[in-house]
Amino acid sequence: MSAKSDIENVLQRIKVCSPGQNEFYQAAHEVLHSLIPLLEEDEIYCANNILERITVAERTIIFRVNWVDDQGKIQTNLGYRVQFNSAIGPYKGGLRFHPSVNLGIIKFLGFEQIFKNSLTGLPIGGAKGGSNFDPKGKSDNEIMRFCQSFMSELYKHIGETKDVPAGDIGVGAREIGYLFGQYKRLTGTFEGVLTGKNINWGGSNARKEATGYGSVYFADNFLRKYNKSLEDKVCTVSGSGNVAIYTIEKLYSMGAIPVTCSDSRGSIYHKNGIDLNSLKAVKEINKQSLEAYVALHSDAVYTPVSHYPKGGHQVWSIPCDIAFPSATQNELTIEDAKMLVDHGCILVNEGANMPTTPDAITYLQKHHVLFAPGKAANAGGVATSQLEMSQNASMATWTFEEVDNKLRQIMSNIFKTAYETSKEFNCEGDLVTGANIAGFRKVADSMIDQGAI
Repeated sequence: MSAKSDIENVLQRIKVCSPGQNEFYQAAHEVLHSLIPLLEEDEIYCANNILERITVAERTIIFRVNWVDDQGKIQTNLGYRVQFNSAIGPYKGGLRFHPSVNLGIIKFLGFEQIFKNSLTGLPIGGAKGGSNFDPKGKSDNEIMRFCQSFMSELYKHIGETKDVPAGDIGVGAREIGYLFGQYKRLTGTFEGVLTGKNINWGGSNARKEATGYGSVYFADNFLRKYNKSLEDKVCTVSGSGNVAIYTIEKLYSMGAIPVTCSDSRGSIYHKNGIDLNSLKAVKEINKQSLEAYVALHSDAVYTPVSHYPKGGHQVWSIPCDIAFPSATQNELTIEDAKMLVDHGCILVNEGANMPTTPDAITYLQKHHVLFAPGKAANAGGVATSQLEMSQNASMATWTFEEVDNKLRQIMSNIFKTAYETSKEFNCEGDLVTGANIAGFRKVADSMIDQGAI
């Protein structure tokens, strides 16, 4: 049987066994098809049934989360933890609290996490978790009660050498604190079972900045390979959470000009450059919509979601040299890709998980736009999470500069690994193929070494 036949059989099995999980199917389709050059060169992976084994999670945990709101009413949400693959280390991946969370979303994120974690070169497996709970509009006490109830079930399945969750959308330092406090209360142990902790009790410097900074470091490596730089480049960024904010911050330090950001309600275009202090005040301190940014800057343009281009995102209609999709999955569509190409964009650098649709990726590559896939470009967050685990294990605290230097080197290594792998398989510069093969091969070889587990 050919590699293509094996892939189609596995994808068909996913459709049958995981109906309605479109994001998971999309992620599996993209990864598996990019592996064809490897599978045709070496039959060992198909012979050991790796494709089917790697697309089935080792463990899927779904649980009820009951919590009491401020009016004394019991509310119910669903909790998830998908422990996808532990071939190269303990499970590692974030927790997402957002109304859009369902099993398919968590499986897609956990599947992507396998290869992202592998690319870091660090000993961590892939997992993801979360809940359809929405922290927005909730009081601190409601969020605390929810987190305590969530951890009352999750604690049975995690541990510092078993599974170490982190934060993600909707789970920041506040939520990590409440989760950690409940874990400590239930187990009577103080251990590095969560990352993203406050620096006062086991956290790491530069963790909040890591994904955004790492994304920019990756883009810098990519551009330099083609004798280009970030200096004076106009950059469009989507999102306004940690990833976007610290992408913008690092872009400024590298001499670039970030001119956009967005949230769930609309987007900002500030031709002279996003004012970082105002953005942090609006989003990090006051927790406001980006509409509040315009009140501080009359020369900035706010566009509500209702006025976005048909089939696209307002941010990508702005002329730019480099695009940093840093919000959520499938936010950059084929229509957006066409606008980016028309405006002369030279690089799309994914700061989020799978933010570009498959047809948009194909269009960008066909028109010779450099493309940095999220599993490589946004791996800085999980890499720094592992550095936090290392500090916890040795009971040490590294300075911001030490962590940042390690992060910069890790992102350089990830780029080198993905790029050299693309050359190995005669598709130089195709980092989708290079990153997927490199990430897969390390995990798959480890699975073969460990037998039928």
